[in-house]
Amino acid sequence: MNVISNTENRILMEQALESLKGKWGLAIGAWIVVTLINVGTQAFGDVGALVSIVIAGPITLGWVGFVLALSRNQNPKFGQIFDGFNRFGTALGAYLLVLLFIFLWMLLLIIPGIIAGLSYSQTFYILSEDPSIGAMDAIKKSKEMMYGNRWKLFCLGLRFIGWLLLCIPTLGIGFIWLAPYMAVSMAKFYDDLAHGTSASAPVTD
Repeated sequence: MNVISNTENRILMEQALESLKGKWGLAIGAWIVVTLINVGTQAFGDVGALVSIVIAGPITLGWVGFVLALSRNQNPKFGQIFDGFNRFGTALGAYLLVLLFIFLWMLLLIIPGIIAGLSYSQTFYILSEDPSIGAMDAIKKSKEMMYGNRWKLFCLGLRFIGWLLLCIPTLGIGFIWLAPYMAVSMAKFYDDLAHGTSASAPVTD
């Protein structure tokens, strides 16, 4: 059984803005810290690049959990962005496997790589919701969930291109607001997908 996301992307984006009301400061602050960690570690040469890869999975898992709480109108705590380190091995494994699979598909050309990225896009949301699931099972579940939904997620990303272009003249400052907006919109997509309408479909990729 596969799940189809039925809510229009426009509505998901509107819902994201509603969820961010009164929490923009928290969301922006968390995003800045996550970005500084990811970028800052790479400033230390090869060792820093290695550290960046090692912590990317746990940081991503923590950030996704934080964003899911925001999207669900809960009260996330700033420290949640580090919760992924509680499942360090699983988060790292998922991150490396997703990178590997996307890379292998990219060898076949850009489009297969993009399709693979969309297929695996829900992996960390799944990990965040299910503490008992392993990396490979989360990746497999993401592929199943995204069957029939990849184009919709791709289109959701396209809706932010205009905003991205508008951020360029601000010397990147606009990204401080856009990044949380995009993240919560993607979390809304996941929740809509995870609680959508069942439809039978085989997994072929």
